[in-house]
Amino acid sequence: MVDKRYLAAYLAVVVGIALALIGCSSNSEQHASNNSATAETLNTQGTLIIARKADATTLDPHFITNNNTSNYISMGKVYEGLVQRDQNMKFLPALATEWKQLNDVTWEFKLRQGVTFHDGTPFNAQAVQKTFARILDKNVGSSRIAVFAMVKEIKAIDDYTVQFILDYPYAPLLASLAINDGSIISPKAIEQYGKDLAKHPVGTGSFSFESWTPGQELVLVRNENYWGEKPKIAKVIYKIVPEDTTRTAMVETGEAHLTDQVPVSELARVQSSPSIKLLRTEGLGIEWLDFNVQKKPFDDVRVRQAIAHAIDKEAIIKGVYNDVGRKAVSTLSPKVVGYHPTLKDYDYDVNKAKALLAEAGYPNGFTTSIMTGDQKERVNLAEVIQAQLKEVGIDVEVKSMEYGAYLAAAGKGEHEMTIGSWGNATGDGDSVQWNIFHSSSFGDPGNHAFYANAEVDMLIEAGRRESDPVKRDQIYAKLQEIELKDAPVVPIRIVDHLAIVSEKVKDFSMDPIGFFQLNKVTVEE
Repeated sequence: MVDKRYLAAYLAVVVGIALALIGCSSNSEQHASNNSATAETLNTQGTLIIARKADATTLDPHFITNNNTSNYISMGKVYEGLVQRDQNMKFLPALATEWKQLNDVTWEFKLRQGVTFHDGTPFNAQAVQKTFARILDKNVGSSRIAVFAMVKEIKAIDDYTVQFILDYPYAPLLASLAINDGSIISPKAIEQYGKDLAKHPVGTGSFSFESWTPGQELVLVRNENYWGEKPKIAKVIYKIVPEDTTRTAMVETGEAHLTDQVPVSELARVQSSPSIKLLRTEGLGIEWLDFNVQKKPFDDVRVRQAIAHAIDKEAIIKGVYNDVGRKAVSTLSPKVVGYHPTLKDYDYDVNKAKALLAEAGYPNGFTTSIMTGDQKERVNLAEVIQAQLKEVGIDVEVKSMEYGAYLAAAGKGEHEMTIGSWGNATGDGDSVQWNIFHSSSFGDPGNHAFYANAEVDMLIEAGRRESDPVKRDQIYAKLQEIELKDAPVVPIRIVDHLAIVSEKVKDFSMDPIGFFQLNKVTVEE
């Protein structure tokens, strides 16, 4: 059939690229460079230029709903939280120097003294109170309000001691405080800017905000009054460059120093260039196919299960992603708390898929569409799924759009199917479960499937409250089994993060979330 030849040809081209990469050095993929250059060759007062595919959607950490945007300002750049995580996802002090759980519903944090916000406002217990009052204020309308909905009160014991009093036990509290959701904002800025904080971020981080020209560039400068080790570079300029090949060329020619969101089609070019190298980090995120289960025919679980049987994940990982990443069975990756290691996936079986479609009343298939952002791999993934579903009689139109527009449309439910993902910045199963599957998270918070299941809601809520790790794992195992059967999404790939880095850049790294670690970075003259 024509469609089989198309799929085979498509995969053959990309697999050909993969074969050219077999000889690449694993060391160059794991580390951009950890070599120390001499002081004479390092421009520690210079500028790091980062080319990125998609712009930030907001600079307000309490309204951020995607990791792409978080990477600009959060996680130790402009904003910081009470705690942070290292490369191994271990909790470390940040704006809190220590903490302890006093009882099931009370956590106490000792705050770091001598810290000031970028506008000169002192950091103290009142700043923590003001920040969380803003998150929880329904009139503000933060998209992250559900993350801290269990917080009953934040009590200032003194200027540098706060207690979080919860309505019920919440096991992932530290995990939530360690991501952009828990970013502490200057109280003065909250009063001064209000909703304009989306354009005027003021935190305590190692970089402060200088300017943002949406669609063009965002500029950060070193915080000379930073409480910790100051960055070695004076300025970071993010340039928005949607074209994949252009971003690679910018790093290769020296116009930029690094870029992430690297399409696999660029890997051969990276390996053959003497001036750039590849950084590869195993991630926490999962990519999947979302169904809008409130629209026909996806309101029928048999249709969703049929499509799960019709998708050949192994071919996708090899052909679309050049073996970057691994096949996903669950929406939780193996590094995430609550991962179900023995979950059994749908087998790739075209006949089973056809039988389920016939049982659901679609013996000849149907016509539908997949909406996706304009990232090259996402479009390629959608096109291969299009070809695979053609084999069971489903005609699919691929609708690609600019990333911000895609997120807005998916949040409003303007799709039948989408290519979705969740980076899981917390490293805890609750992040995925609450945002992707809980019925209160329809739309922008992350439930683009508009999926509701009373038992799932109950188990998600139980998982949040359970402090016993073994019992939590059992709850999440049950959740993943139900979600696999209901199939509101079809997990495709466990993500690896890629970046192209100039040979002039030293000590750049990415964490498992894919966030840039910039404080130690230096750039050769």
